Amino acid sequence: MKLWDDARVAQGLKTQLAARQRRITAGEKPLGWKLGFGAPGSLEKLKISAPVTGYLMQSGLLPSGAQVNVKAWTQPVAEPEIAVRLKADLAPGSNADTARAAVASLTPAIELADLDPAPTPENLQAILAENFYQRHVVLSDHSRAGADAEGLSSHIFRRGKLAAETADPQALTGKLPDLLVHLADMLDAFGAALKSGDLVICGSTLPPPLIEPDEVDFDYALKPIGTVSVRFAR
Repeated sequence: MKLWDDARVAQGLKTQLAARQRRITAGEKPLGWKLGFGAPGSLEKLKISAPVTGYLMQSGLLPSGAQVNVKAWTQPVAEPEIAVRLKADLAPGSNADTARAAVASLTPAIELADLDPAPTPENLQAILAENFYQRHVVLSDHSRAGADAEGLSSHIFRRGKLAAETADPQALTGKLPDLLVHLADMLDAFGAALKSGDLVICGSTLPPPLIEPDEVDFDYALKPIGTVSVRFAR
């Protein structure tokens, strides 16, 4: 069974994408897409076979160093991610080589999400319908051309100290070209598409850090490309 044949995913994404279209019709500009729940533990917990998607809007894009007020959030999360910028449309049924050729660049990014409520198999449809937790994307001003993620490493810093790192930032997400192929197929099933210029954030490269009440900053280095940071207000 394909992921989008799961009734929870199908109904959740139909509602989500209808809301996206209403926002575009009202004048908002789309930015791209997000993938999530793709780590092995999440797949098992939620009883899904592959990552699910949400959408990104230009209104949620922030530059590195931005300050975000999270006072009203239930549980802020800062996810260190690899953002992929496309330079060509990616049709459904493509292969990894075609997806790789469609990538313009890779950029360090932090997704800011509000984990409310915690995900379960029973509430997956409702979470997807609400664009699963998406609040902002903080984008580095450093990028690297092409789709090659080999040799990259992820490092997160909390309270000014190294808190976690990995030499394989695709271990939890899957390979980037494969993710893009999956996303193109999933979007097509709901009448949407991956387009040239889209930004795709591909999932947390490390277990998603829950931001604690006393934390005022979060920094992420995707070496050797560059860094991205965000500050918190309350």
